[in-house]
Amino acid sequence: MESIDYTKYLMLSLLVIAWCVLHSAMISVSVTEYFKKRLGSKFRFYRLFFNLIAFLTLIPVALFAYSIRAQTIFHWDGYMRIGQVLLLVVAVLLFFLGGRQYNVRQVLGIKQIKEGTSSKAISDTGELDTSGVLGITRHPWYLATILLIWARQMDLSVLIVNVILTSYLIVGTVLEEKKLIKEFGEKYEAYQNRVSMLIPFKWLKSKTVMMT
Repeated sequence: MESIDYTKYLMLSLLVIAWCVLHSAMISVSVTEYFKKRLGSKFRFYRLFFNLIAFLTLIPVALFAYSIRAQTIFHWDGYMRIGQVLLLVVAVLLFFLGGRQYNVRQVLGIKQIKEGTSSKAISDTGELDTSGVLGITRHPWYLATILLIWARQMDLSVLIVNVILTSYLIVGTVLEEKKLIKEFGEKYEAYQNRVSMLIPFKWLKSKTVMMT
């Protein structure tokens, strides 16, 4: 049996964690408020700059992960293919439906540049939106990302990346929720009581009750 070079996987873990830390630091309240004061009107470029840095710094991490890929430890074979297809279909659907609720131009940072705005909400109105898919899960794009990364053939490098990114997305979602509570107050707390954060247990429960 081929021996495993755990040093490479440790390096991969550190690289992914470093990317997550950088990503979180750049969108933290303290950092964004600092740059907002220092940059003034130029702060409207910050979201686009953040997206570019997040993407560019992810490239070397992805390339390193690919370079150390080894024997697959989990295959979506046979009837398991059905599960893989379902995960992919649900992920794509969540991305699509989320895109109908969110202002994609604001997510990318284009709206801020054109209009000079810096609203924390990413809906078209800037208000709390709980319609459509947001009435099923509070964070459809985060849930879609988690489903997407787990719908892959898996070796040790993929498993490491998936575990770290999933943990990061869950922790990041919880932290983002605290910001949203500060922004929307009791409205968001009531929304939390009605709709699940990621996996739509509350929505499924309500549909089950309606059918009985």
